[in-house]
Amino acid sequence: MSTYLEEYKRKLISPEKAAQLVESGDTIEYGMFATKPIDFDYALGQRAGDGLERVMVRGTGTVLPVPEVIKNDPEQKSFQYFSWYFTAIDRKAGDFGLACHCPFNYHEATLLAYSPDFSHAWADVWVAQVSPMDPSGCFNFGLGNSHNRGIALNSRIAIVEVNQNMPRCLGGSDEFIHISEIDYIIEGSNRPIFSVPSAPEPNEAEQKIANYIVDEIPDGACLQLGIGTLPNLIGNLIADSDLKDLGIQSEMFCDAMVQMYEKNKITNNMKASNRHKSAYSFCLGSQETYDFLHENPRCASMAVFDVNSPSAIAANDNSISINNTLEIDLFSQVCSESYGLRQISGTGGQLDFVEGSFHSKGGKSFLAFTSTFQDKNGNRHSRIRPLLTQGAIVTVPRTVVQYVVSEYGKANLKSLSVWARAEALINLAHPDFRDELVEAAKEMKIWSRTNRKSF
Repeated sequence: MSTYLEEYKRKLISPEKAAQLVESGDTIEYGMFATKPIDFDYALGQRAGDGLERVMVRGTGTVLPVPEVIKNDPEQKSFQYFSWYFTAIDRKAGDFGLACHCPFNYHEATLLAYSPDFSHAWADVWVAQVSPMDPSGCFNFGLGNSHNRGIALNSRIAIVEVNQNMPRCLGGSDEFIHISEIDYIIEGSNRPIFSVPSAPEPNEAEQKIANYIVDEIPDGACLQLGIGTLPNLIGNLIADSDLKDLGIQSEMFCDAMVQMYEKNKITNNMKASNRHKSAYSFCLGSQETYDFLHENPRCASMAVFDVNSPSAIAANDNSISINNTLEIDLFSQVCSESYGLRQISGTGGQLDFVEGSFHSKGGKSFLAFTSTFQDKNGNRHSRIRPLLTQGAIVTVPRTVVQYVVSEYGKANLKSLSVWARAEALINLAHPDFRDELVEAAKEMKIWSRTNRKSF
């Protein structure tokens, strides 16, 4: 340990001196989600306008505080900010032209980070918050394993920002970086780790959707729950159900999974790999969830490829994938990441799990949505549309979609014709919009005289 302590002291650097290492034209990669650096970002943001030009800063799922490289450089004279997955912060910055999305399928992030074939995407400087060094000289990536290690190893300069509050999340795979593999250490200001505010109470429509999906989950299922109110609601319903011997293989570890553990629903006994452990790649949740993950050997923090690759998902029997979507058209094309041209989130792992779950023996993927939404003026719109909103991104192609669920029911679209898909979707729409959807389907020549609506 004394050897590591000496090396630790040699590599210590202040945030200000670390920020001075950045050169014009550099690509800077921030740690994913809650591992985004705080002190380094503040110091780098102070360099706006000091001669730095064309510095590309990339994040993944940006959380508070708002990055200083955005706040301090609204004219983008020094920095341009990019995000692999948009959050509310990224959306707002994007509205002002201060953030740009980098599209990818989430499981591919590990490949992009490691493969020389994609060296054009490697970072010059990588910085992430980590937990304190352990006796073996390792820094744990905590709540954001994702693709941190691969990016760090292939950067010109690798810097860790130590935060005493970062949970140590056991592996798994790729959950650490050794002191010999980094260039500098920042001892951070130990700000509390970002935690997600309590979710709003689910409405009646969300309750109905959740019940439709929980009815389809068998004992021994291996679960993936996406981001948002609905997946957490489903997790809480599972916790109060009679289901047993469930497993977890999910890119995100969410609050509801703690409830499932406390109700003895999760054993991971039936999984093909990482048996007896819940596999995940990052966590965004409450402090209670972070405390649960800290040094918990029943959970395995893993590189995102190991969790999200469709083949790894399909290896588990009864893989159940549950995700939200924003809109779907009558051809069953799904948009889960944009409102027209406005980027809302990203593809993330949704397509990974839709594909992987379908190829799992007994597996099912569910794309869930409330049938309507209100715009800022209070006008109601159908999420089921004749065609996707102009500019909307196809997140899940129609050939891949399996189950879709609204408060009006569920439908398995696999193997259905174009006519049958249109009929199934119209029957999931709010009754107030069904007649106009039928008329649109007729004009589009995807409605036959044998089609019908259910009432």
